[in-house]
Amino acid sequence: MITYCIIERKGESVAYETFADYYDLLTDNVGYKARADYIEKHFENIGHDMGLTLDLACGTGSLTLELKKRGVDIYGIDASAEMLSQAMQKAYEADESILYLCQKMQSIDLYGTIDTCLCTLDSINHLTDIADVKKTFERVSLFMNPNGVFLFDVNTPYKHEKVLSDNVFVFDTEEVYCVWQNTPREDNITDITLDFFIPEGENYYRMSEEFSERAYPLEVLRKLLEDAGFEVVSVFGDMTFEAPKEDEQRLIITARKL
Repeated sequence: MITYCIIERKGESVAYETFADYYDLLTDNVGYKARADYIEKHFENIGHDMGLTLDLACGTGSLTLELKKRGVDIYGIDASAEMLSQAMQKAYEADESILYLCQKMQSIDLYGTIDTCLCTLDSINHLTDIADVKKTFERVSLFMNPNGVFLFDVNTPYKHEKVLSDNVFVFDTEEVYCVWQNTPREDNITDITLDFFIPEGENYYRMSEEFSERAYPLEVLRKLLEDAGFEVVSVFGDMTFEAPKEDEQRLIITARKL
């Protein structure tokens, strides 16, 4: 089978060059099969046929591939060609044909309309300018059929304030030693620095990457969705079908195109 990646850079590029190499290793606790189960069950509960599905900010394509194996007609978009390179390799090894496009979330330009859009693992939080969140919701709405469904998750302000905060996290594996440092600033923005120490013989060489994430209050996201032509169907705690708790770290938001 052939996996396609169409590079369509618009504006400033997004690399995640080193992070792409070790993303799967450092996120092996995500549980993509369980997330795919949850997504399928959620759409079953609301009576929605996924139809043609976009996995927005698909990263290394683990969820895209898992859903493709289950028969979902799905393709992926990410702003990082390095991440998409990993996604293409996975699909090739699984003998699956998946289309990948290299585009930013806030300027997606699709070839037709979609019935479902997924945007998981806090990708919306990587948009630290509220204007970019607005543009993203508007672009998803533009290409979505009436009654189509947009499901995405976001880190909460609670997580940014109480969990990420100014903490440092360390990931120690045989392949890489990674130090994750957080620096909080105003408007629930957290600046993140990743230092990778990669073994080479008896020595290590170091590579670093930096990015920022922002947590948005639910009422802000709800207003942006409504302005973009969506109706919020549900807001759940992460991987549940229950209302979020006060200390919820991640929300799963589902909106239907009017």
